[in-house]
Amino acid sequence: MMIAPMNVSIFQGSRCRINTLAHLWSGNLHSWTRRYSTTSKLHDSKIPGIDGGNTKKWTRRPITTKTEGSIETPQRSKPSSIRHEVLDETVSASSTLNIGKTEITQFQKLQYCDVQRESYEKLASLLTIIVFDIETTGFSRESERIIEIALQVLRGGKNSTFQTLVNPNKSVENERIHGIKTNMVNRPDVPRMKDLIPILLQYVSSHQIPGGKVLLVAHNARTFDVPFLISEFSRSSIEIPSDWLFVDTLPLARELVKMEGSTLLKAKLEHLIDHYEIIREGDAHRAMSDVKGLALIFQRLTFDLKLSVLDILEKSFSASDLINQKKKKSSG
Repeated sequence: MMIAPMNVSIFQGSRCRINTLAHLWSGNLHSWTRRYSTTSKLHDSKIPGIDGGNTKKWTRRPITTKTEGSIETPQRSKPSSIRHEVLDETVSASSTLNIGKTEITQFQKLQYCDVQRESYEKLASLLTIIVFDIETTGFSRESERIIEIALQVLRGGKNSTFQTLVNPNKSVENERIHGIKTNMVNRPDVPRMKDLIPILLQYVSSHQIPGGKVLLVAHNARTFDVPFLISEFSRSSIEIPSDWLFVDTLPLARELVKMEGSTLLKAKLEHLIDHYEIIREGDAHRAMSDVKGLALIFQRLTFDLKLSVLDILEKSFSASDLINQKKKKSSG
């Protein structure tokens, strides 16, 4: 992850602060909830195999930027409004006329803060945040397979959600967990992962702001979702794009559990849903239901923890980070 070195203490010392992610998309939680209640599917229709309810023949075709007209190309915020949306311009300055060494040092810090603030203002304006979830045939990423994947683009717009079952070419032994049966996925009209990956890449790319990065958010991403994606991409001899970053909300939830006065007792997704009184859309442990719940949780969790864009980026990791960590453990 190529981010300019940052001295966080300088931000704190000069009272230069970046707003929480809660302020990136809307002014309040209620309007945000209404805004992202969309149920649109890719191309405004279900990919065959979704929920096992469509028997139309699945054909591989690229996702274009057109959907009944077009997939909305994400628009950058106007330069004049970015600062208001992302940053609080609350920097302190000395009002004394007798400027000594301390005041000069503080002024230098403020100058540095302004430079870095502009840098992160630009980065935040180019960031595409996507919440995702997968369901699998088991826990082993070496022997088990993904059988469902869902995504939601937090910016919203047309085709802001994507969901499909995936043919694992093996039986599903853990139906009791997610309710996905073998006969729902082992069908010729349900795409296999090697066929789905190019479509997935095209979908994410269609929502990505040119020159920006994608931040993919999942609960237990570091030890489950991302390792599974790495394995599936590797089997297809495709690398996960280097401009994809990942954030795991599980450690964030654990921070909230430890926070004084918090009523959250456990960091599991279902406990977060109860904690924030979120009404589920669909069954628990189905990918899209979990994604829509997590999209709301991520918004509120970052708000409660007072996490800025900078904080989230510092907690993010890339696929190559996990791959290198695994290599070090193997060699050690």
